Amino acid sequence: MSAHAAPKLGSYNIAANQHSISGLSSGAFMTVQLHLAYSASFIGAGVVAGGPYRCAESSRQLALTAEDSYMVNALYICMTPLTPRTGPNPVRLAQIARQTEAAGQIDPLSNLARQRLYIFTGTEDSVVSSTVVETTSRFYQELGVPSDQILFINNVPAGHSLITDNIEDSYLAANQPPYLNYGGYYQSHDILRHIYGRLAPPVERLSGRIMPFEQAPFLDPGEAEYACLSRYGYVYVPDAVARGEKARGVHIAIHGCKQGAGFVSLTYGLPDMANQPPYGNRYVTTTGYNEIADSNNFIVLYPQCQGDDDSTAQNPDGCWDWWGYTSKSASNPDYYTRDAVQIKAIHRMLETLCRGAES
Repeated sequence: MSAHAAPKLGSYNIAANQHSISGLSSGAFMTVQLHLAYSASFIGAGVVAGGPYRCAESSRQLALTAEDSYMVNALYICMTPLTPRTGPNPVRLAQIARQTEAAGQIDPLSNLARQRLYIFTGTEDSVVSSTVVETTSRFYQELGVPSDQILFINNVPAGHSLITDNIEDSYLAANQPPYLNYGGYYQSHDILRHIYGRLAPPVERLSGRIMPFEQAPFLDPGEAEYACLSRYGYVYVPDAVARGEKARGVHIAIHGCKQGAGFVSLTYGLPDMANQPPYGNRYVTTTGYNEIADSNNFIVLYPQCQGDDDSTAQNPDGCWDWWGYTSKSASNPDYYTRDAVQIKAIHRMLETLCRGAES
């Protein structure tokens, strides 16, 4: 092997179908999409400041073209509706999900009845309205998730952020990059405890390693130019799992806008270091997922999205696609299906991780 060979994602002995997913902001919207697309693979999800499935298609009449309509929906219905009544309709979106299931584009929705959901909105969030996040809870209930399996939290004075126990992070009510706010606890731990039940306390010192891997192999030919995936994703593997012990499952942690490890703001397609510094790998290293994964033999997968601001993909802030910018046809989008370029790639990463299972 060449000394310059790109790292590849490894395979491990992992318990089958005990996986979970969580995300913040665009990562939360992506969490819901991936969760529905491949619900057979998961047992639960954590949605922090995110709206319901196919929210960007709430009202096709908002603009002349489909592409413009989805963008207007994303901004003014799915993020900051003027009133709760102008926000997303969970009953209608649940019906759209059923139509998507009937078309064979997502896994059976009956899988959701066994799932556990952590759904959170901060009372000071000025980026994604709390009324929108509340509809996410109602949406899942419309699709058969019992209310006692959903932990919906809407009474914490947090801004738009994932909450951490890092004193150097932003103050709790902040609505600013890197969208990691100090609250005296790790929200990631609460997410995993709700999904999996009682867990061992997090470790103080990690036993394993955070490893980069090439994301391009998880794309089909020609997809890289519009997929907006960074060159590298990251994975945390506890030492015991690396030595052959069976992992309890994989947790997929999906960052939000401006949080990818390779994110740099773009202005007119060029890197803009003066107005927006890169935030590096803080979502991968400082959000607490690795510490609780280490003590409970979970693998944590951190797929990475990058910003792009050209004629191929309008995504300058490095957001995951929840309004259709990766769809080849605006009138017939596929960003929410099993065949969506980003969803398909992330699930292929999960499949690769699990190929080392004992026969």
